[in-house]
Amino acid sequence: MKQSIPSKNDVEYTFKKVQSFVHRTPVLTSTLLNEISGATIYFKCENFQKTGSFKMRGAVNAIQNLSTKQKERGVVTHSSGNFAQAIALAAKNIGIKAYIVMPSTVTKIKREAVKKYGGIITISKPTLASRQVAANKIAKETGATFLHPSNNTDVILGQGTAAIELLEEHPMLDIILVPVGGGGLLAGTALAATYFGTKCKVIAGEPLEADDAYRSMLSGKIEDNVSAKTIADGLRTTLGNFNFPIIKEYVSEIIRVDEPEIIKAMQLIWERMNIVIEPSSAVPFAALLKNKEYFKNKKIGIILSGGNVDLSNLPF
Repeated sequence: MKQSIPSKNDVEYTFKKVQSFVHRTPVLTSTLLNEISGATIYFKCENFQKTGSFKMRGAVNAIQNLSTKQKERGVVTHSSGNFAQAIALAAKNIGIKAYIVMPSTVTKIKREAVKKYGGIITISKPTLASRQVAANKIAKETGATFLHPSNNTDVILGQGTAAIELLEEHPMLDIILVPVGGGGLLAGTALAATYFGTKCKVIAGEPLEADDAYRSMLSGKIEDNVSAKTIADGLRTTLGNFNFPIIKEYVSEIIRVDEPEIIKAMQLIWERMNIVIEPSSAVPFAALLKNKEYFKNKKIGIILSGGNVDLSNLPF
């Protein structure tokens, strides 16, 4: 069944709805990183968002759109960390239960944060199939509503609000760069740029070790990851039937980057901007550095997707 693409009214309504529940995160610049890259970059710092990532936007929107009966039974999701934290906090704020399935490979900092926000954690094997089976079992036993971390229209619309804020401050951006994992942020950003930008392209950065989105764009159908051995742990998931049509329609390109390129980009942002970002956040900046000539002299927005990183296990 073909999924309909949300309208400009849908995007605008969501933006107005979630504003009071999330931080309007800052947009930072760096003269040195502009010189290194040859572009003028505006970093939208979702690492300063509630729970430390953009995921709070989609979680809030999805939970606010539940019926009273659904809220009584709670919500369930599966996540490697950032969406788990966002759902747990959004649920806690309105007094409903949040059941969270997390893979056994999840970092300690993300697991502990979910516990702190009141999430009821179930650990599964570190595969998407295992996570989904566990989430389905919980939904059947409890009646909780399943909320997918990225393949859900309400989540996609919520994630797009970060780009709307960025475009309000810098309306003449040529390109917005974002990381792509499950595709929620990319799809939401693409909608925002299409409806509120001025000929603003959207390009994604993706780890070479988990390049399903790149291959999906080439084949025209959703591809799986052969492996997902990337430091960018938030990008190990795959696209879905709700976000892929949006991505196919409105995303210009996906650029793959290898692990050393991700680490180098992450280190540059830590050192030159004095802010904490997780590896997934560094992927779009790595894509820019890999293709300097293409981005030269352009105004580039980069969404730094999150800052939840295990400080005891840095790659540099």
